[in-house]
Amino acid sequence: MAKRTVSQLDVAGKLVLVRVDFNIPIEQGVEAIASYDQRLRATLPTIRYLKDQGSRVILCSHLGRPGGKVVDSLRLAPVGDRLAKLLGSQVKCLSETIGPRVEDTVGSMQSCEVALLENLRFYAGEEKNDPDFARSLADLADCFVMDAFAVTHRAHASTVGLPGLLPSAMGLLVQREVESLGQALDIKVEAKPLAALMGGAKVSDKILVLENLLTKLDHLIVGGGMSVTFLRAQGYETGASSIEEDRLEFAKEVLSRATKLGVQVHLPVDVVVADRFADDASGVETVLVNQVPPGSLIMDIGPITANLFSESLGQCKTIVWNGPMGVFEMPNFSHGTRTVAGAIANLSGVTSVVGGGSTAEAVEELGLMDRMTHVSTGGGASLEFLEGKDLPGIAALPDA
Repeated sequence: MAKRTVSQLDVAGKLVLVRVDFNIPIEQGVEAIASYDQRLRATLPTIRYLKDQGSRVILCSHLGRPGGKVVDSLRLAPVGDRLAKLLGSQVKCLSETIGPRVEDTVGSMQSCEVALLENLRFYAGEEKNDPDFARSLADLADCFVMDAFAVTHRAHASTVGLPGLLPSAMGLLVQREVESLGQALDIKVEAKPLAALMGGAKVSDKILVLENLLTKLDHLIVGGGMSVTFLRAQGYETGASSIEEDRLEFAKEVLSRATKLGVQVHLPVDVVVADRFADDASGVETVLVNQVPPGSLIMDIGPITANLFSESLGQCKTIVWNGPMGVFEMPNFSHGTRTVAGAIANLSGVTSVVGGGSTAEAVEELGLMDRMTHVSTGGGASLEFLEGKDLPGIAALPDA
């Protein structure tokens, strides 16, 4: 059912509390924020829309896992400084999230001003969905906008508590996420062939996605660590690579169902192996999948596979991609992901929907964000959406 959007909410001149997701990899240092600011840039349309309405914009987000305590290294001020540069206007960074001083600052805000509250998770009430904490947040504003898709699968005070206390709507980012990811679940004939490109470490992370999408697919392409379990399910020796023994039967079932449904399944035919899980590992070589040496770890898909995967993707009109093709964070084992990402980016007339988390980080690092149709800001949230689950942070919003 359609949910109310920010354009349907009376925000003109009002104090608007906006839940954003500025949970970026701050552990890499403040100087690296500019390299991982996709989530900041993704919410700019909503902030600018509200400023255009003369709203006074109060942003709230979490950062990291402080466990309900103040952790100075997880303060949001450096993120707010980066946001100000992207906005081209001042952002007031507060040192608290709730309380009298916050209320005084918010109460003195002028039209079009933007303030950023301190880390929500410095307060235990956030993750506990404490009604008193939600009420303290709600008392700061006239209305609420949910623009943090990445946490819509969490039942926290700022995601499900606030919509019941203030006139609410989803922001432009959440609206775009729902519409773009929804295309894969409600695929039209003119948008086929449809391919699901699955990677990442574990089959278990993608079980429900595979179950929900399999009947809609024309191509299922499997790389990354999860392909190791599929290869073992086909009887290949996979060296010392981690195998999800409890998912072997599921992998066999997926392969069998795909055959019956006429879905073309593409698995690696060659892989890059190493003697240990490290970028400077020795014994790095590319071998066919039937020649993996005992004791070796499969770290990436090989060049033949990367090219075959790219050719198959070139036959499709819609691509849903979730999970790198190898250990992308290690440069020596990033080539498979780089090849496939480049191939998708170079396709014309194709709708490419990229799942969040490590997949989004890879696309961002490669500078290909603008060449994909949609790059989700949500890792777990995008997976649960593709699984067909209701996301609490969206379900809590009023219907249109």
